[in-house]
Amino acid sequence: MEMKKSRKIILTVIGIIVALYTLFPFYLVVMNTFKNANSIVASPVGFEGVSLGQLMTNLSSVVNNSNFNFWYAFGTSVLITVISLVVLALFGGMAAWVICRNKTKWSTTIYMIFIASMIIPFQVVMLPLISTFRDVGNFVGISLLQSIPGIVFAYCGFGGAMTVFILTGFIKGIPYELEEAASIDGCSPEGTFFRIIFPLLTPVITTVTILNGMWIWNDYLLPSLMLGQNGKVKTLPVAVQAFVGSYVKQWDLILTAALLAIIPMVIIFLIAQKQIMNGMVEGAIK
Repeated sequence: MEMKKSRKIILTVIGIIVALYTLFPFYLVVMNTFKNANSIVASPVGFEGVSLGQLMTNLSSVVNNSNFNFWYAFGTSVLITVISLVVLALFGGMAAWVICRNKTKWSTTIYMIFIASMIIPFQVVMLPLISTFRDVGNFVGISLLQSIPGIVFAYCGFGGAMTVFILTGFIKGIPYELEEAASIDGCSPEGTFFRIIFPLLTPVITTVTILNGMWIWNDYLLPSLMLGQNGKVKTLPVAVQAFVGSYVKQWDLILTAALLAIIPMVIIFLIAQKQIMNGMVEGAIK
């Protein structure tokens, strides 16, 4: 009994340490948005220089900055994220259903290709990706770089593997008799998917959507490569570069802009955390 109690205490202490370590960067961002640049440099961790008035000043400077263009960057991030998530959920569900229900060598091979692509680091393919997008865009006469359709296409490609992998595991637990019954009643394959399968995928699709959404919303490397730091189309992480100069970094405005970019994802996660956990648990059980 004493041993179990000691083990519980040790695990609790370890959990608290890990939680503090994880939350510390967020603490730094929030704390330093209440300071000016000099106070941040002088005391980045402490409470010296904290002022609610300074927070209002920082927010006003960020939102009204013409180089940052907050509302345009925010709208662009929302548009790219929403379109990417809708396409990933829809076509990822279709692909997972077809792969799961068609027991052929081709379906197995395609599934293994999806799985294999998950272990390839993005840094390995980022330069060939840009070159390929440029060449394909020139060939078809459509600019895939510095455009919203191009980066959405890229996000769907990179996020498709994990989406198909998770959804396939969930679909395997759905009784095939439901689809047979729908077929006997005269339902087409398309109708079976959208009326029977897709509604049953709601919990796991919510989980996948939140995970992909946090990645797409917070991503910096892919937008900076495809959209460019000087292009007209900018997401929030890329637009923050407006406060980073060659010799001077406006840390008060950088951290305030970062906080504004973080808040939407934190709110969505807090609202949907129950659905995320339910989707993960149900997927694991199935």
